[in-house]
Amino acid sequence: MAQFDYALAEFLPFRDKEVCERVKRIRKEDICKHPNPNFRIRVVEDLQTFHFMFVLDIVGGIKRALDEGRKHVIILPAPWPIYAYVAEMINELRIPCHHVHTFNMDEYADQDGNTAPREWRGGFQYWMWNDLFGRIDPELRMPEDQINFPTTENVNDYSKMIEDQGGADICYGAIGWCGHIAFFEPHLGTEFGDDIDAYLQAGTRIVDLHPITVCQNCLYADAGSAGDWSWVPPKAASIGPRDLAGAKLVSFWNCFSLGESSWQRFITRLAAHGPVTPLVPASILQILNSQLTLSGDVAADCGVETSERKHYLGVTQTSEDVVGC
Repeated sequence: MAQFDYALAEFLPFRDKEVCERVKRIRKEDICKHPNPNFRIRVVEDLQTFHFMFVLDIVGGIKRALDEGRKHVIILPAPWPIYAYVAEMINELRIPCHHVHTFNMDEYADQDGNTAPREWRGGFQYWMWNDLFGRIDPELRMPEDQINFPTTENVNDYSKMIEDQGGADICYGAIGWCGHIAFFEPHLGTEFGDDIDAYLQAGTRIVDLHPITVCQNCLYADAGSAGDWSWVPPKAASIGPRDLAGAKLVSFWNCFSLGESSWQRFITRLAAHGPVTPLVPASILQILNSQLTLSGDVAADCGVETSERKHYLGVTQTSEDVVGC
């Protein structure tokens, strides 16, 4: 087969082709293996079970803290319809949440760094209140002044606000297509070079969204699931590596797929098994006390060989036959 050598696109902060080739060939049966015992990877095949485990993880943490008589500080990722089941379980089990302090990871901002208002239907605040906070029985719900979002007004103090609560007991999240954590994007890594210690001190800030993030977010329902990149705002307020490093546990959950395809397959492998570098923000999971839960679709092999085209094309030819398609 002919070879074609090329450099990766210049807008990609991480451009080591050899590493990319290595990680994308990690098989599903090997994806959970990692030398750091504090970085635990697991695969949950069934998506409904995956969702239930996420809900149970959040509610279980809230209940344990209640039983132990301590406050519970949670960093939460972007809105997700599954949050409605968190609220339903809290209500059904009558779990008081007055000891809970939440800090959302991020919020969209305009070209001048002004964050979206709570009433904007495309914003994270709107949907967090619609899917989670607003569904919890007011008698059980955490006080509103314990529900926090990064905004233009508090962005410079947001990391300290979390630290003033003793740091997060748990920081939930997922790995973005470009490797971001929250909206802390890979191009921000260029200011830190190879200095991981300095990178782990970087806190909440207003950021420019990476082109891949714009593409990722225009796949979601908020943009009509239509690939409408004109809908996605250009900036966001986002927590930083400092906030993950200060958490007692970082728990990331990757399950995004479109049919049998998932863009998270490659970036998950790069973040979990590539070098720890600011150019792949989620790679810091490898050096924190963290866990990464993958759906079966995300853990599946990347499928870079030509023979993988057979299923897509709906044909039964051998790989040699498909080459000419």
